[in-house]
Parts: sequence; C-alpha cells; structure tokens
Amino acid sequence: MKQIISENAPKAIGPYSHAYVTGNIVFTSGQIGAYPDGTPMAADIEAQAEQSCKNVAAVLEAAGTDISRVVKTTCFLADMGDFAAFNAVYAKYFISRPARSCVAVKTLPAGALCEIEAIAEI
Repeated sequence: MKQIISENAPKAIGPYSHAYVTGNIVFTSGQIGAYPDGTPMAADIEAQAEQSCKNVAAVLEAAGTDISRVVKTTCFLADMGDFAAFNAVYAKYFISRPARSCVAVKTLPAGALCEIEAIAEI
C-alpha cells in the first residue's frame, strides 16, 4: 500500500490521508469544497461542488491517475435540495459517468455543503 498526500488539496482535518493506493486502485478520502490555501469555503453549493471536484482531481493526480479513470464515487450532500445544482457541476468533471451513490447527511465537516470520495484505476 502507498499513502497519498497532495500539496494541491486541503490538508486533512482529521487523522486520515488524502488517499491510499493498493495494487492499481486508488481510494480517496472525502473531499469537501475547502480551498488548499486555507481561503474560507464559498457559501453556495455550486462553488463548493466545483472545489470538491478539483480537490478530488488533485488527489488523483498525486496518486498517478486522473478523474477520467474514476470507477465509483460516493457523494454526500448536507441538503438533498441541492441535488440538481450539485449534479450540474459534478457532470462537468465526471464525464465518464462512473458508478455513484449520493446521499444526504445531517452535517459535514467544517460546515461543508457537499463531499466527494472516489475509487479510481491507475
């Protein structure tokens, strides 16, 4: 196994890694819409979804793959009322249409509105 830490994604806010590679598969931790430089998160779902996607892409790049090789995502929304707006942004990044689960949760870390985790092939 190989631990992945990306300089282009926000630092972990808990005791976890950005991702782990085992064999030719990478498993990412959930990425919220936080900016890597520590700038406060945007208040709207579109901007947070955009940054979540960029953070997933940065972690995948650090692992030696990219977003086009994602086979499965799990998406978490703080409000299922944001589903359509989230999907509009998500569709711009995950054009290969990987398998996906999307669920509403009570709260997300740091007041985030969405979080995305991914499994990808290297």
